[in-house]
Amino acid sequence: MKSKKAPYFFIAPALFLLLVFSIIPIFLALFISFTDMSLAGLADYSRVSFIGMENYSTIINDQVFIKSIQNTLFYVVFGVPLVILFSMTIAILIKLGDNKFFSMMRVVFYSPSITNIVAVALVWTFLFNPSQHIGLLNQFLAWFGVGPVGWLTDTDISKISLGILAVWRAIGINMLIFSAALQSIPDSMYEAAELDGANRWQQIWRITIPQLKFSTFFVVVTTIIGWLQFFEEPFVMTDGGPLNSTISVALFIYRNGFQLNNFGYAAAGSLLLFIAIIIATLVQFRIQKIDNK
Repeated sequence: MKSKKAPYFFIAPALFLLLVFSIIPIFLALFISFTDMSLAGLADYSRVSFIGMENYSTIINDQVFIKSIQNTLFYVVFGVPLVILFSMTIAILIKLGDNKFFSMMRVVFYSPSITNIVAVALVWTFLFNPSQHIGLLNQFLAWFGVGPVGWLTDTDISKISLGILAVWRAIGINMLIFSAALQSIPDSMYEAAELDGANRWQQIWRITIPQLKFSTFFVVVTTIIGWLQFFEEPFVMTDGGPLNSTISVALFIYRNGFQLNNFGYAAAGSLLLFIAIIIATLVQFRIQKIDNK
């Protein structure tokens, strides 16, 4: 007789890791958000005071936090559609090519996703250098009598610059997801459509894209979650500047928690970000259910 407890032993390691590294930290952050915990409080818990909702009432009126929300929403609205569009398009083109050259291009497009962000940021910082003698992009624009452009120094353009880099890095992993989904589409569907007189574009629009519905849903959810936690690019390249024009919510939390040692305030911000991620995910699941009806 098979043991009914066997399945629980298989999932126990995953549940343990989820409990230790996700669930417990969430409740700890919730508790810390109601205190004035700082670096001194970590050394001596007697210095930690319970202050109730003070952190939350302060943070929702913090102009820097409000600016970080606006910037993060800009990153999401700007980045997510472009990532979906480019990654799906590249995956379809590689599938249509189906030769050694396009197989190599799959590696080329994926490589930014696994490249160290610090190395990538340094290279792109030189590309975005405002000087026409150093910055490659401004040198290129100078040939057409344009510029120089303050890619990382202009408060309006800096967000777009970081968004371009983040989109470039995010295309690779999502392209692989779409490529895997494309392999599951039966060739018989395309053969039947071709016999019915459908051209290549009609096959893509009527067969390929609808068959990628579930993988698109997965990519949309994970990409939105990732962009809501947008952190590495502004942290490495601009440190939220100029004038907080590129600061994200994640960078705001890091700055208050690990630079200003205001852990209670940072925990309040992290809980608000967590709630935003949950809401965004639930909305996507709701939209998916409506589309399936």
